[in-house]
Amino acid sequence: MTEKALRQQIIDACLRMNALGINQGTSGNISARVRGGLLITPSGVPYEALKPADIVKMGLDGAWSGRLAPSSEWRFHVDIMAAKPEVGAVVHTHSAFATTIACLRRPIPAVHYMVAVAGGDSIPCADYATFGTQALSDNAIAALRDRTACLLANHGVIATGAGVDKALALAVEVETLARIYWQALQAGTPTILGPDEMARVVNKFQSYGRQPAHDG
Repeated sequence: MTEKALRQQIIDACLRMNALGINQGTSGNISARVRGGLLITPSGVPYEALKPADIVKMGLDGAWSGRLAPSSEWRFHVDIMAAKPEVGAVVHTHSAFATTIACLRRPIPAVHYMVAVAGGDSIPCADYATFGTQALSDNAIAALRDRTACLLANHGVIATGAGVDKALALAVEVETLARIYWQALQAGTPTILGPDEMARVVNKFQSYGRQPAHDG
């Protein structure tokens, strides 16, 4: 994919996450890895107004170029890319149910086996820190140490993936799981799957979706 096409893919994903209802206004942000750094949405610009040239290019040292400043949350995007070379994109949203759980400062436990989509038996909640700060980035990195997604206390969600589409799909899944957890809490005390079962599920997910190769 060319850099121009990747810039457009970021814009399309921003528009899609708002259309899906997992983000509102300009509160979220998206980045994608490029050689030597990343591309990230600018700060405070309505997604409908974005053009490919508006997407900001940054180095992993935090330096940036372009006519617009990067998202106020650029620090955790840069730090995640630096710490996790397998990550090709980061999606940050303020989706309603996941943010509700984050405001309770709870992880999403294994209320459903699909919690394993984030790499373990829970989706952790990073400790609170003011938005846009290095402290928030440090807390997010700690929560994502062995996960591909986390909640941010009193804030929102981070989802990562090999590419923009994968990271956005994970953000949607986290919101679905948060809604299931919230609804289960309203009905009673949800039964949480045990660590042995979740270890089996995580292992099965290693080959989930892989199709066998065929000759011809």
